[in-house]
Formats: sequence, structure tokens, C-alpha cells
Amino acid sequence: MIDKEEMRRRVVKALKETYDPEVPVSVYDLGLIYGIDVKEDGSVKIRMTFTTPACPLIWSIGYSIENAVRSAIPEAKEVKVEVVWDPPWSPKMVTKEGRERLKEIYGYDVVGEWMKSYS
Repeated sequence: MIDKEEMRRRVVKALKETYDPEVPVSVYDLGLIYGIDVKEDGSVKIRMTFTTPACPLIWSIGYSIENAVRSAIPEAKEVKVEVVWDPPWSPKMVTKEGRERLKEIYGYDVVGEWMKSYS
């Protein structure tokens, strides 16, 4: 029997080690991951989005995510990445860890400044 919670934890770990090539923050901490479903048969489905539909790296990042999860969980029966656009991504979706990393990179709270301007 599959331990779905353990498998999900390993998926999250793999996602936290997969980076957007344009921003040195993981796809997980950027808030791009909307859902992780682990089925009883060991298949994994990841629902994700991007900061913009015009992102030129959509397929490349999706492929990187699929490969990272397959490498981290070789026993996964199937790994699928589904790109969704609803709800649209916003900086509010960045995790606490992602915000801290952005502060380290840019020297200020990028998300906080965005929220002051657009919320």
C-alpha cells in the first residue's frame, strides 16, 4: 500500500528543489503550485500556474518539475503536471520562505511593496 502523505511530502521536497530559471526561488515557494494529488495507485498529479501566460519557459519548467518528481520518487506510477490559469497568480501566493529568499536577493520585501501598491 502507498503512503500517500509520505509521497506527498517527497513531492513537495522535489518542488522546493526545482527553480524558476528567471527567479532564484523554488516553484513551490513562488506559489506556483496549486495542488498535489497522490492517488492510491501511486500516480501523482501536480496542478500549477505561472506568473504570466506569456512565460516563454512554461513547457521547460513543467518538464523540469515532472523530471524532478520522477527522480525523487521513482516508484511513482505516473507523474502529470497540469497548467491552470484560474485563479491567476499574484505575489500574495509566495510562501513565507519565498518572501524571505526574495528579501535576501533584492534587499527588501518585494511582495510587501507590491501589496502596498496594488492591494
